[in-house]
Amino acid sequence: MNVAVMTFRLRAPWVHSLKEKRMIVRSLVSRLQNRFHVSATETDEQDIHQIMVIGIAAVVPHNAMADSLMEEISLFVEENTEAEILEEHREIR
Repeated sequence: MNVAVMTFRLRAPWVHSLKEKRMIVRSLVSRLQNRFHVSATETDEQDIHQIMVIGIAAVVPHNAMADSLMEEISLFVEENTEAEILEEHREIR
């Protein structure tokens, strides 16, 4: 049994308040949780308006499934947010 861990660092230059940022983060986190049945939350940079850091974790039976899931999540994030992906980190533990 393995744990697939991902971190996305996103930038949304049009965001001008923490309230606006929270709405974007909540929406994306909720869609990730519903679609992929993973744990997801904002993990860092919570006081900076235009930067969002989202952490995702899932328990998977083997590495091949972890790779497949992380690829699907990556494509989903790209397609479901207007924010620019600054950094994506993947790890299998």
